[in-house]
Amino acid sequence: MTGRRTVVRHAPGKLFIAGEYAVLEPGHPAILVAVDRQISVTVSAAEGADAVIDSDLCPGETHLGRGDGGLTGLGADDERQARAGLTHVVSAIDVIEALLAERELTVPPLHLSIRSGLHHDGTKIGLGSSGAVTVAVVDAVAAYCGIDLSPDARFRLAMLATARLAPQSSGGDLAASVWGGWIAYQAPDRTAVLDMARRSGIAETLRAPWPGFGLRRLPPPRRLVLEVGWTGRPASSTSLAGRLGAGDWRGSPSQRNFLARSDECVGASIRALGQGDDDELLRRIRDARRMLADLDGEAHLGIFTPELTALCDTAESFGGAAKPSGAGGGDCGIALLDAGAEKEIAQLREGWGAAGVLPLPVHVQPAKPTQGSAS
Repeated sequence: MTGRRTVVRHAPGKLFIAGEYAVLEPGHPAILVAVDRQISVTVSAAEGADAVIDSDLCPGETHLGRGDGGLTGLGADDERQARAGLTHVVSAIDVIEALLAERELTVPPLHLSIRSGLHHDGTKIGLGSSGAVTVAVVDAVAAYCGIDLSPDARFRLAMLATARLAPQSSGGDLAASVWGGWIAYQAPDRTAVLDMARRSGIAETLRAPWPGFGLRRLPPPRRLVLEVGWTGRPASSTSLAGRLGAGDWRGSPSQRNFLARSDECVGASIRALGQGDDDELLRRIRDARRMLADLDGEAHLGIFTPELTALCDTAESFGGAAKPSGAGGGDCGIALLDAGAEKEIAQLREGWGAAGVLPLPVHVQPAKPTQGSAS
């Protein structure tokens, strides 16, 4: 291991285009894009602690020590670690440490500097900051320790780090951060993957097939532009998804119906992208909005806030298609419109502003090189 050079890695955020909630179930597809805002992680040598983390989202430094259960805060930094939202960072480091331990190697003392472009004045805006920081930390720490990760290995390590904390998380944000561009994604069975890691170790789990997992690149729409609006309200995807799974939803006729509708909608959207049929894609995005509205009406999750409803209605009034992006309850919404309709796009942004929705200057991050992509 090198252990003494400085390593910098970046990971973009994401937006869901279609397939939210259904993608939580292994093997059910969703469409996501990576965005041109990112998390940056710089790793260098640390002194006085096993890991030192400084983040622009939390003043000062957090000092961590390594114990039997992995990294924990030292003294007052134990509470600070949780308060600063560093659990995903710590889990990512722990996964790399476990991989190295299987090779009878250790992680040297680390100083991590984290900078986020996925927040607005310190508030998350629903672009997958937790997923992006997990991917960036996995990539940076592995590189600092002399490990060159393929995109597939980077995703799998980030998925293991995430599933340890939140096994209900689909990992779609991780996949978008790793591969970039437009992707179709199916989540693995996280329980099976975690069991595999416990039984067989990290290295073997990286090589083994993962039940349910699928990923393919998609072409972008031919003549449509993606507009993004932020409601100004942060939302917890984990909390909303947890509320859906807490009742009698799983395995119910309502869930089976929703999954079937979502799979059909996402599948048709994938075909529309492949065929360059923008009109069909717009119809399917409107279908996706209706499905989320039906789910909201049945499960009372609070997916649609007044701002998200206004975001969607305004876009449709100008000939576009729009929906919440992700779990809803706040965060962002997306709209697709004719890229040549400059007047309508300007009016859309004005309408959003009047409804309390902030138009975000966000674009799709181009796809990364194809080497190591999953199929």
